[in-house]
Amino acid sequence: MHTIEVVAAALFALALVHTFSTKYFERLAHRHPRHAGLLHLLGEVEVVFGFWAAVLVLAMAAIGGGAQAIAYAESRQYAEPLFVFVIMVVAASRPVVDFIQALVAAIAGAAPVRTVVAQVWLCLALVPLIGSLITEPAAMTLAALMLGALVFRPGIPERLKYGALGVLFVNISVGGTLTSFAAPPVLMVASTWNWDSAFMLAHFGWRAVIAVLINATVMTLVLRRHLLDLPAAAAPVGVEAGAARVPGIVILIHLAFLAGVVAFAHHPVIFLGLFLLFLGFTQAYARYQAPLILKEALLVGFFLAGLVVLGGLQQWWLQPIVSSLQPTALFFGALGLTAITDNAALTYLGSLIAGISDPAKYMLVAGAVAGGGLTVIANAPNPAGIALLRRGFNDESIGAGGLLLGAALPTAVAAVMFLV
Repeated sequence: MHTIEVVAAALFALALVHTFSTKYFERLAHRHPRHAGLLHLLGEVEVVFGFWAAVLVLAMAAIGGGAQAIAYAESRQYAEPLFVFVIMVVAASRPVVDFIQALVAAIAGAAPVRTVVAQVWLCLALVPLIGSLITEPAAMTLAALMLGALVFRPGIPERLKYGALGVLFVNISVGGTLTSFAAPPVLMVASTWNWDSAFMLAHFGWRAVIAVLINATVMTLVLRRHLLDLPAAAAPVGVEAGAARVPGIVILIHLAFLAGVVAFAHHPVIFLGLFLLFLGFTQAYARYQAPLILKEALLVGFFLAGLVVLGGLQQWWLQPIVSSLQPTALFFGALGLTAITDNAALTYLGSLIAGISDPAKYMLVAGAVAGGGLTVIANAPNPAGIALLRRGFNDESIGAGGLLLGAALPTAVAAVMFLV
């Protein structure tokens, strides 16, 4: 064991403690206005892992020299943080959100319940399942933008907001398992274990659909009486009343950009090139756009990049735990470990274990996706949801403890379905 591995583990633990302490920093910011800027920064969940990753790189430079620190930082793969940044911006663009809102409104209008109740149910059920086609980060972005005006607003009890957030995070995590390319923890093992979309649909898909439908239905019933007086879904963020109607051709072009980014998700050079073209197009037709969520997406990318840097030195203690467990114990171990480490990193470590049995493979991935809603770091799309919805909570921050409690029951539902 090298010194830097011990330091990295200690910093990782500090980052976890910091994640659970962000509301404390927000309260300190109100008490000490002189240092409010710094304290607000430390209270941003998206900043946590990027901050501690920077500390790690500085520690590596002090221990092993600057060349070693730079070599390590450059050895990490940042395709996922870059992809999440790009897909958030594209998926949250006004034409895409307009299209999804119109689709949800049309389906909700035909439902035998109040339209707003149907809209909330569709955002918690249909959109997460669509994530199997458009990827989980895109589904999280769209669902969060629509739910923001419906659920995460003044007048809704705080405990119900945490419950809805927990359901959203769990449903996004399991809803992407109908295919082999949409959920990060599945993507990490699909090629190595020869899991195609047909395999995922047969072994995970139907279980995921039932879990998503149960969670969404129960949460919508709990929220129902608080939604009765709500208006229909609001316009996309930043769109002023009377803004120009988006032409169908502009919507199609935005959807084409979205599809292109998803198709080339593993090729950063390609999807970043498409993103630059997308930015040019939005400038050329600015009258059909709302402000792009560049700041929010950059913060989420920063969070995930920090997780990549810090997580790269946790293999020495994490892999022995994963490899020592029997299938059933592995399921619950993966579910628990996912809460303190990214589920994609967990399944990636599992893919490195030689001779792992087929039941163990299933249990590892099932546990990882079932626990993907427990914390902000459990699943890659979660920081995107936090960034888009935190303004709907007290102090404009989301407590890690509240999220854990809110996600407990939907996680249990998902766990039962994957164990059936």
